[in-house]
Amino acid sequence: MAPNERQFCDHFLLLKPEEASFYDLVRFLLFSDYSETSGFLDCTESLEADFWRRWYIFNSLLVQKLLLLYGKPLVLIGNMLELWLNLLLRNGGFLKLFFKFFTGEVVLPDPSSATFTSVVGCLDGRVELDKSIRQDDHIKYNASLAMMASKLSYENAEFVHTIIRDHWNMEYLGFYNFWNDFQGQPSTQAIMFQDTKNNPNLIVVGFRGTHPFDPIAIGIDVDLSWIELEGVGKAHSGFMKALGLQKDKGWPKEIEKGSDLQQQFAYYEVRSKLKEILKKNERAKFILTGHSLGGALAILFVTILAMHEEAWLLDKLEGVYTFGQPRVGNEQFGDYMKEKLKKNDVRYLRYVYCNDLVPRVPYDDDGIFFDHFSPVLYYNVYYNGKVNISFMGGAK
Repeated sequence: MAPNERQFCDHFLLLKPEEASFYDLVRFLLFSDYSETSGFLDCTESLEADFWRRWYIFNSLLVQKLLLLYGKPLVLIGNMLELWLNLLLRNGGFLKLFFKFFTGEVVLPDPSSATFTSVVGCLDGRVELDKSIRQDDHIKYNASLAMMASKLSYENAEFVHTIIRDHWNMEYLGFYNFWNDFQGQPSTQAIMFQDTKNNPNLIVVGFRGTHPFDPIAIGIDVDLSWIELEGVGKAHSGFMKALGLQKDKGWPKEIEKGSDLQQQFAYYEVRSKLKEILKKNERAKFILTGHSLGGALAILFVTILAMHEEAWLLDKLEGVYTFGQPRVGNEQFGDYMKEKLKKNDVRYLRYVYCNDLVPRVPYDDDGIFFDHFSPVLYYNVYYNGKVNISFMGGAK
């Protein structure tokens, strides 16, 4: 994979857990001279003298190794749990399921149906919008809508379509499975819909977050790999790849659209769709949102818009609302983003709940590799919220 990075950036760190043994990891941590064990690490910067850099890399590689080893059982457990929870929901609970089993009336759940919910949906079955929040209270309404969209993005296409159309009375624009060029599979999901009751109309783009039983997504969250973008700073490599980073090319402003509809890239396809809709209704605005991994993709989408000088689209961007978002870049990246957000008057609200682990990953409490760059709307265990300017990089 390293040759791809060398084509479009001069500085990068690439971790390759599949090429490391546990013995290699221990040697790498304990001995600064890691030349014999560096086959699992490709970096343009020296790490030998800095123990803490090696410590954070060790932790990242160790978790990724465990996910490689136990990824399939994790997926199987997740699928079985999801199926069991839906079996209970569709049949009225355990007792009713027990009696239906003997009468032959058990209703089997269909994973592609509008009634099948994810593990996230089973844990929190709320689908209705808060009717006490008025639409003319734009900040509160948009934040509430973004939160529900982030939650809804974990569901299947039929479920999403039904909720947006029948419960929210909004226009469904699409459910997408975007291609990851480096993984060679469509592993990035997003939903789009339009609130036509809002004046002006509001388009919502919600990126799906980290599924609790998805080893690939979890591995991306904990990965410390980064690429340095000229004039921008160091950005998380895994998140960039999920958003649509191109092999050997990086982030060209335009790409050739192939005939394979499966290979659509998140950034380019969402940008194209937004331009198409907004040109028909120039008063409309849009927001970006996501939970966990989805939050990282939402704010990085703005990064690439700024890099490509998409001033017209940035002017239409009402805000970015992220929930439990992981770290996405270094201090230089944060300075770049703060300047671009201020210049384009883009509202960026980052919500964190209490001891949520995801905002603390990739694990790097000293800000050596990654750091948050904005104040946070922090909620404690009692759901009392406050703006916490100090919650930047550390687990405070």
